[in-house]
Amino acid sequence: MSDATNILSAPAQDQQFHALYAELHRLARRESRRYGDAQGMGPTTLLHETYLQMSQRRSLVFPDPQHFMAYASRTMRGLVIDRLRAGQAQRRGGAFSITSLDTQTAEEVQDPDTLDDISRVLDELAQLEPELAQVVDLKFFCGFTMAEIAGQLGLSERTVHRQWEKARGLLYLSLKA
Repeated sequence: MSDATNILSAPAQDQQFHALYAELHRLARRESRRYGDAQGMGPTTLLHETYLQMSQRRSLVFPDPQHFMAYASRTMRGLVIDRLRAGQAQRRGGAFSITSLDTQTAEEVQDPDTLDDISRVLDELAQLEPELAQVVDLKFFCGFTMAEIAGQLGLSERTVHRQWEKARGLLYLSLKA
């Protein structure tokens, strides 16, 4: 059986991906604008790479669209971070240019090492407080508004704000250590 046949044999994931394609493309467009189209990371490329990476994991099952979107956003974050690292590894011309991060805590992240540190600290936070890490992931890396995050997680907007503030404090302390 070829790889193409294997990819197409995950009907539930495939259906979720197609049903949420417009929302996923909006997310990929936001990520692409945020980090620039450097190294071929346009929105369609990012979205298709996300699809390919998710389709390789046939055992994944998502109970609802919110879990699917959260997983897809983490996959996109991983792809962006991997591209960033690959760009830094090149001997010449490997600088990855970050154009902007439209969140309260990352107004001017210009250093790729800082973004990598934030990703590492976020992974550590996920081990201790997965709910807080999910809020940070959706806000910082995906650029969702507090209202969008609240809707995805089934929480009140005020609860999401409290979790965001707590997570910001913990991340700040971890980054300064």
